[in-house]
Amino acid sequence: MIRLDSVSLVLNKTRILENISFQVGKGELVYLTGPSGAGKSSILKLIHFDILPTGGTVNVHGFDTRKISGSQRPYLRRKIGFVFQDYKLLNDKTAYENVAFAMEVTGANENSVRQKTLHALNVMGISHRLNHYPRDLSGGECQRIAIARAFVHEPLIILADEPTGNLDEENSWAIIELLEKINCSGASVLIATHKTEYTKRENNRIIRISEGRLAD
Repeated sequence: MIRLDSVSLVLNKTRILENISFQVGKGELVYLTGPSGAGKSSILKLIHFDILPTGGTVNVHGFDTRKISGSQRPYLRRKIGFVFQDYKLLNDKTAYENVAFAMEVTGANENSVRQKTLHALNVMGISHRLNHYPRDLSGGECQRIAIARAFVHEPLIILADEPTGNLDEENSWAIIELLEKINCSGASVLIATHKTEYTKRENNRIIRISEGRLAD
């Protein structure tokens, strides 16, 4: 599903990653841990093909960084849901509209958009707030909407970049449990976090990054 082979990344003459190799299989849940600045976000951007490696290869669901064209990237990204630390919701749209927009841009028909949007909001436990704007919602509620938006088009992969970074402990655990729930539905989930307490449950698989390298 996801494979990085000897990946290095240099941006603005600064080495960000060096010799990174790992795989995430279909339906796996993996925690990518390490301190701030270790390179976790850069790895997620490489998997999303927002940036390309300086060396080595990234392969995601059959798409290869050595071969993919610019026109193919949108098709890959439709298979990936991305959850950000700062939510990245559209402030002029309601909760429902934020989630629905993720499907509308793919050309989905109106009936499908409505059914899947309502389902995603319900799964995230936020359907009672569907007509509210981000400014009227708590951080935990905004992150639930952001996850619903990532989940609505039934992606094969969910990438979560510090999804609990702006939340208190109670909301943080709730978000982790929702991502685990999505994983149980069949999606591969890769969670980048510096909070190691989440990784100590249920023998979770952990990939540790330190200063741009895999750590023991």
